[in-house]
Amino acid sequence: MASSLESTLTRAWLERGPLAVALWPLSLLFRLLAALRVALYRAGILKAERLPVPVVVVGNIFIGGTGKTPLTIWLAQQLRAAGMRPGVISRGHGGAGDAPREVVPTSRAQDVGDEPLLIASRAGCPVVVGRKRAAAGRRLLELHPDVDVLITDDGLQHYALARDVEIVLFDGRGTGNGWTLPAGPLREAPSRRRDFTVVNAPGIGPALAAAVGGAPWQMRLAGDCAERLMDAGERVPLSALRGKRVLAAAGIGNPGRFFAMLRGAGLEVAELPLPDHHDFRDDPFRAVDADVILVTEKDAVKCRQLEHINNDPRLWVVPVGAQIDAALAAQIVEKCRGRPTA
Repeated sequence: MASSLESTLTRAWLERGPLAVALWPLSLLFRLLAALRVALYRAGILKAERLPVPVVVVGNIFIGGTGKTPLTIWLAQQLRAAGMRPGVISRGHGGAGDAPREVVPTSRAQDVGDEPLLIASRAGCPVVVGRKRAAAGRRLLELHPDVDVLITDDGLQHYALARDVEIVLFDGRGTGNGWTLPAGPLREAPSRRRDFTVVNAPGIGPALAAAVGGAPWQMRLAGDCAERLMDAGERVPLSALRGKRVLAAAGIGNPGRFFAMLRGAGLEVAELPLPDHHDFRDDPFRAVDADVILVTEKDAVKCRQLEHINNDPRLWVVPVGAQIDAALAAQIVEKCRGRPTA
């Protein structure tokens, strides 16, 4: 029932149809309350905690997945290449408990969340999860005092943590119908301030650029190979899978983006879209008739920890990387280094 409601709303949010129009008065109230909350923080009535190192927020105003995790990984790698020592904090969607905890190689996805586990394995920097971002940041700095910049994965609307740089990420859907929840897909108005706008899409036409505002930077997600789930050392180019019966499964915010990437590599795939953060305990592959099953890295971190799935020889993971103009990282580094010491 919840999945059906989500699908109905997702479709309604892309246009100003009857359902969206009926919900529009509620969206005005939502927008008013969101604006009031921001105003209370700016006026100092609600207090935001400032940490002793620069904080960079990677977030979105479009509800659901737009590609924040690949962008976070790319940014951590770029900051490290620039001589900085980044750490990442995250809510840890689906994780158990509220207290801050560090993500380590032996962490379980159900304890810390799938995205933080992926970031920890790919970004090469410390990761701490916690419901309260400021507390997670303090804990990370206690454990790793050499860290000199924090990236918060999501948390754009978590104003209790002061930030120095805000990156707002969109995908090809832009701002949908342009309305806030529940009549549209936006958590905040498209006009909200930010330092940088990034669009995860194959191209940015004038209409998309106008919808997201600012001077957007383009991000592309690219993957050209597959790794066997049970042995990451075994790798083949995606082109080697042409002609095979391939099922593509994705438990991410926008599965269609993963399927389109695979088709762009010349594969004919059957699609299995799954709910975002799907836990795979039901083994959706048991009755599948396919030579190869391709999954995302986010899904793979959970599948590898499940005995009833991790030895399935048909399962392969498609690593993807964010491709963005390195000039964006240079500007973010400049802003971080120009931030006054707390």
